[in-house]
Amino acid sequence: MCIFFLKGCEASVLLNATKEGGAEKDGFLNLSLRGFDVIDDVKSAIEKSCPGVVSCADILALAARDAVQLTGGLFWKVETGRRDGRISLTLLGAHTIGSASCFTINTRLYNFTGRSDTDPALDPTFASELKKKCKPGGILPVFELDQGSSTISDAQFYKAVRQNRGLLISDAALLDDHATRAYVKRQSKSAAGATFGRDFGKSMEKMGRIGVLTGSEGEIRQRCAFVN
Repeated sequence: MCIFFLKGCEASVLLNATKEGGAEKDGFLNLSLRGFDVIDDVKSAIEKSCPGVVSCADILALAARDAVQLTGGLFWKVETGRRDGRISLTLLGAHTIGSASCFTINTRLYNFTGRSDTDPALDPTFASELKKKCKPGGILPVFELDQGSSTISDAQFYKAVRQNRGLLISDAALLDDHATRAYVKRQSKSAAGATFGRDFGKSMEKMGRIGVLTGSEGEIRQRCAFVN
């Protein structure tokens, strides 16, 4: 859910492409990202009453928290005071609520080990269902990351992973380690998860402290899609 990382929480994903380089938001694995216009509207409203003070990084961090809460997740404290980065590069992205494109899972479906094979960790029935819509080399359509529950912040995801129906390779990898496998089993016992909401909030708080720009570092963008 934390979608604003390049070097840290500095809102690089909001920047548009320029003559000097591509945009992170335009990368194949980020094509399912939505809501940039919402962030722009919030930034515009804030700039009118409090110009040059609130960063796009802080707005995005707060919006991520509010989105989780609005979809049934728990509240967590968002620390503010970040500044915005000036660089956007194309890089891989991931989400816990929402969807992922066919491009994201193409290798897993059709060429997992380079031998035109399917990831054996993926439930065969689920793999067949995905192949009906996601063709070799395809970019679209998009698929729900949490089948049937992608707009609700709950622990249904862990049930899917336990049944080998996690969409991404990183989902399946949760079963490879003893500690994460035990966590998946514990959270999958109920729709809300044993400790999922609390754990997720703590994780987001920690991620929000990664690579924070303060003081004279970075800037406070006037418009989130452009450096000043």
